[in-house]
Amino acid sequence: MIEYSVTPIQSLNHSITQSLITMSFIVSARKYRPAKFEDVVGQKSITTTLKNAIKNDKLAQSFLFCGPRGVGKTTCARILAKVINCENLSDNFEPCDTCGSCSSFNDNASFNIFELDAASNNSVDDIRNLIEQVRFAPQAGKYKIYIIDEVHMLSTAAFNAFLKTLEEPPSYAIFILATTEKHKILATILSRCQTFDFTRIKVKDMVEHLQYICKDKQIEAEEAALHMIAQKADGGLRDALSIFDRISSFSDGALTYRGVIEALNILDYDYYFKVTDALLSQNHTDVLLMFDHILQNGFEGDNFIGGLASHFRDLLICKDPKSVELLEVPQTLKERYYQQATQAPGSFLLSALNIISQCEINYKTTNNKRLQVELALLKITYITAAIQVAKNPAASLPPTTQQPSSEKKNLVETPRKDVPLNISKEEIPQPKAQSPVKTRHALSQPNHPTTQPLKSPRNLLQTPPPKNEGDITITRTINKPKQTTDKEETKEGEEIIKEVKFEASLEELEKVWKAFAQTETTGNFERTSPKIVEGKVNIPVSGAVQKDVIDRKMDEFRTFAAKEGLSLQGVIIQCIIDETKKQQEAAKPVTDKDRYLLMVQQNPKIKDLVEKFNLTISY
Repeated sequence: MIEYSVTPIQSLNHSITQSLITMSFIVSARKYRPAKFEDVVGQKSITTTLKNAIKNDKLAQSFLFCGPRGVGKTTCARILAKVINCENLSDNFEPCDTCGSCSSFNDNASFNIFELDAASNNSVDDIRNLIEQVRFAPQAGKYKIYIIDEVHMLSTAAFNAFLKTLEEPPSYAIFILATTEKHKILATILSRCQTFDFTRIKVKDMVEHLQYICKDKQIEAEEAALHMIAQKADGGLRDALSIFDRISSFSDGALTYRGVIEALNILDYDYYFKVTDALLSQNHTDVLLMFDHILQNGFEGDNFIGGLASHFRDLLICKDPKSVELLEVPQTLKERYYQQATQAPGSFLLSALNIISQCEINYKTTNNKRLQVELALLKITYITAAIQVAKNPAASLPPTTQQPSSEKKNLVETPRKDVPLNISKEEIPQPKAQSPVKTRHALSQPNHPTTQPLKSPRNLLQTPPPKNEGDITITRTINKPKQTTDKEETKEGEEIIKEVKFEASLEELEKVWKAFAQTETTGNFERTSPKIVEGKVNIPVSGAVQKDVIDRKMDEFRTFAAKEGLSLQGVIIQCIIDETKKQQEAAKPVTDKDRYLLMVQQNPKIKDLVEKFNLTISY
């Protein structure tokens, strides 16, 4: 009986011990939470400012810590609350962790530090309770610190109830507000707080912190693996530590680059280097096959195209040594980036980034998402060829469309003395295998036995002979005799219209003018009538506005007159401002009051009628 009773007790003790070990596990984000200002990662400017404020005794009554998640806002608030009540500050103004205030804070038993979650305590009553607590001075220590996390969740009424206390708190009260959404806080609250903007933590700083944790936990980790974790965290150290704990369990104590990309389902750098090499060599087959392989491994097209954009961005950064510091990759990969950056022209990278940006915009709305990415990859593949075509268009033309050889060019550029020639490939078949001198001789002698007889120039222009492939033809431009028209060509090809006197009667002109005025909507043609002076048509107008309107409509009027049988081709029609007409137009009443006064001026009895019946005139 004794033997059988010992074994169950030992087994029970073992299970209890294992349970205690399991329960004692603390995630890295809490276990390695900074307890001093010097331990805060990536926020040196803020911690230095707070330490100087404590040193010079210039603490504000309210602070606002804002920034992205997991960058140390609440951590710095707790350290500040711990430091200002510490009884034995160190020389660099860090908490001693030995005094009664620090010990009670570490045990979460301090009566001077209060933390309020505004996400669940956001009503006016919660703020009233807080204000009631502020009234009582601390029994031990110098300050009472109130840390309000996620303060943007407070309602508008709660903010307004908090304003007076926040602006003029007791001398022993300090408020520290923390938020991730600064834009949701009322401006009246912001004006009463000393604001500190926390920035995203750099990849380099997170990698160093992760290396310190790996050393403390005795975990072997590759630098590339820690870089990948830091990049995946996107500036948040808490996210990086959470990923670190998950991958540590996955890899069983050893962090490798392959294990990280497998656990996080991330595309390897090698994919992007290989795809870029295929794009630069204009090998669209390999590009499409690699993209298909990526899809077969379970990756989405938008993840691939976004990673390719980041890869091109890193290559573009490597083009200039001054911007290399912006490259957040492991040191072992930098040489590989440099090598590929020298092979990729800057114009190629910029054009590729534009194509990818457009692809990302269209990806969410398109039905065939794979085709959208493949089309973008094909465009990027032939960027280099498109740039070469833009620089040298003639190089991209097929041989049949290139310029003629020098021998043929000399042949076409030598015209006959008696007939001017214009070169084209439309009209006369050129004899093959003839030298330039013999060809000119053949053209000057129509009955040459080795050439076809030439038709007359007039027949050439009318009936061109059939065109044979490879023939070079010549078009002759014949000077025609001038015809008697009201137009003639200048040396530069400009057209000049001869001045023609108006020979029709004024009655015919007025008839056409009135007919056109009925079709015109502005009414400017109805208010004037044309006059004939020395073979010219003058239009008296009342001002520049009417003149501009009539000038713009003059081409329509000429067309209309031609349809009515009145030719105005070559006749000068000009608008002349008539001062008398201008004064008459200015004297016309415009408003209702002007019309009434004009009526009274013409007939004074209207005014008597208005006064007799006590009428009211509304202008």
